[in-house]
Amino acid sequence: MKKQFLKAGMLAVMLAGLLTQTVSAQSDPTGKRRVTTTYAITNATVIKAPGDPGSKATILIKDGVILGVGSSLSLPKEAKIIAGDSLFVYPGFIDGAGNMGITKPKDLERPKDFVSSNPADEIAGISPWRSAVDSYTTVNTLVDDWRKEGFTISQVVPDGGMLPGKTALMILGDAKSSPLIRANVSMAANFRSSRGMYPATVAGVMAKFRDIYQNTTGIIEHERLFTFTSGVKRPQATPTQTAMAPVVEKQLPILFTAATELEIRRVLSLQKELGFKLVLTGLETYESVIPLLKTAGTPVLIKLQVPDDKSIKSQKAEGVTEATKAEYARVKEAYNKALTQAAKLEKAGILFGFTTVDGKAGDMQKSIKAMIDNGLTEKGALAALTTNPAAILGISALAGSLEKGKMANLVLTTDTLFNADTQIKHVIADGYVFDYEIKKKSAPAAGKSEAPVEGAIEGLWEYTSETPAGSSGGEIVLKRENGILAGSITYDDPMGSGKVSSPIKNATLAGKKLSFEFDVAAGGMSLTVTISGEISGKTMEGNLSIPQMGAFPVKATLSSPSQAN
Repeated sequence: MKKQFLKAGMLAVMLAGLLTQTVSAQSDPTGKRRVTTTYAITNATVIKAPGDPGSKATILIKDGVILGVGSSLSLPKEAKIIAGDSLFVYPGFIDGAGNMGITKPKDLERPKDFVSSNPADEIAGISPWRSAVDSYTTVNTLVDDWRKEGFTISQVVPDGGMLPGKTALMILGDAKSSPLIRANVSMAANFRSSRGMYPATVAGVMAKFRDIYQNTTGIIEHERLFTFTSGVKRPQATPTQTAMAPVVEKQLPILFTAATELEIRRVLSLQKELGFKLVLTGLETYESVIPLLKTAGTPVLIKLQVPDDKSIKSQKAEGVTEATKAEYARVKEAYNKALTQAAKLEKAGILFGFTTVDGKAGDMQKSIKAMIDNGLTEKGALAALTTNPAAILGISALAGSLEKGKMANLVLTTDTLFNADTQIKHVIADGYVFDYEIKKKSAPAAGKSEAPVEGAIEGLWEYTSETPAGSSGGEIVLKRENGILAGSITYDDPMGSGKVSSPIKNATLAGKKLSFEFDVAAGGMSLTVTISGEISGKTMEGNLSIPQMGAFPVKATLSSPSQAN
């Protein structure tokens, strides 16, 4: 009871620091508030990889790299502390294929001698020599939106025709830093035909792709002969053939967009015929081809969205014909199949991740929740966001899990990831910290209780707290005034004038959870401190939160219950 609540030096230094800081006290979704390259997330529940149940640990990061994950790390003095007592930490999410930050190339003018049956490759949407690096910008709202949902890496795909170019792996970190992790990750391809010229149909696209692939194979063989055999005419490869050579030599996979079952079958047929390495992306309807995908061993990226249920909700229960009822049944069956597809991929053991193309960042959590509600396990969902795309992209040594030496890409949440009420509080990408506002749940009126707690709470409480200044403590007096929970708390004046008291404000009692605030004044500045915890009998355990300093464990015991109890 005689222990101090917080040492005077602790509050004095803290308030002085707040007076001189140029950092805003508000959340910082820009990631620009990087006062150090060294951070320590302390005492958080860390989920290192899919299937890990999670355990309390500290994560130390520096210069965009994880230096350690454990419960007894030695923290350097320069480390900025992020108190993680009530937070859960997951590996940063990886977008298997995205168009965030990608600008569309300008349409080319057709030359005067243009022949629609044999157009130049670039005019016909065939530009495999292009790179997504050249059309990517970090200053883009889609980058911000998807990072806010937890994405820290994206394989960005260039925009264009049937062969728009090579993809690139980007880190969604600081806009002023180079975002490039790796160029030329895969060759993008799709069934996008050309208007008013060849190839103008899906069949034409397949024929043109086959022609390009076989001609490239021929030029590679010609180049080998020219290199090792005298008297051979010098080969003259086109830019398309030169760019496609790594695909033919199986150094670069084709990232082929195929939304429907028919398109998937067509791509698998091409792959079987020509033998290129393949990753399928953009899958929407694919249930019937899952056995084919399993046999082919093809990794896939499914769209991060689920079908709209408006057509289901609009169905009438009465006054419709039998034909209409049958149509309703078909629509409902198709809808239910779409929701269970991801679970069937997981059950089949097919390596799959997500693509953000055509998805809405704001719908992400709802979409994944719908997949989980329809059979996808939480382990499978987390794997599709982390370890699976890391494996597909060949970056498992860099990302996908929380381990020493990997990139400092993390997602910090208020609860377990797939809990309906969970919110993302911080996203760390490339070691840069992006802070987001946490929406407060509607709380009961001050002092009102949703449900009675077991035992009394009014009276004198003695509490202790473990802060950077050491173990300290004080007194809390709780009482009800006209049915409203109120009271006071004592602590040492940070200006050194002895013990002072502050009234408790905004007190709420929700079931067994107690929360209240009090103000600490020093040097003309007021600082609001929050104490929250769960009451069990005559004890309470929780956190003491100090703005910009973090949250620290607090324990309290009801030593003198009120006579009114």
